[in-house]
Amino acid sequence: MSVDRKTVLRVARLARIALEENRIDPMVMELNTILGWVEQLQEVDVSEIAPLTSVVAQRLKMREDEVTAGGDAAAITANAPLVEDHFYVVPKVVE
Repeated sequence: MSVDRKTVLRVARLARIALEENRIDPMVMELNTILGWVEQLQEVDVSEIAPLTSVVAQRLKMREDEVTAGGDAAAITANAPLVEDHFYVVPKVVE
């Protein structure tokens, strides 16, 4: 796959990038070089390689799903500036 001047100008317009006339030909060469590298990557055989989400093997720490110290509304709302019947009181924002 190769890129020509017309494609570079179209991509620059779509990306809202101002591209001066003297930068078009170097941009064509740069994009063609990048696409050449991508084509080289297509030649690599990865059929034996498992997909990765990270290069470091990680496991999530598991814990028992159990009820812990909760339900103490007075302790939960102790630092709130204003509480009414164990609920936070906030300024009205919707009329």
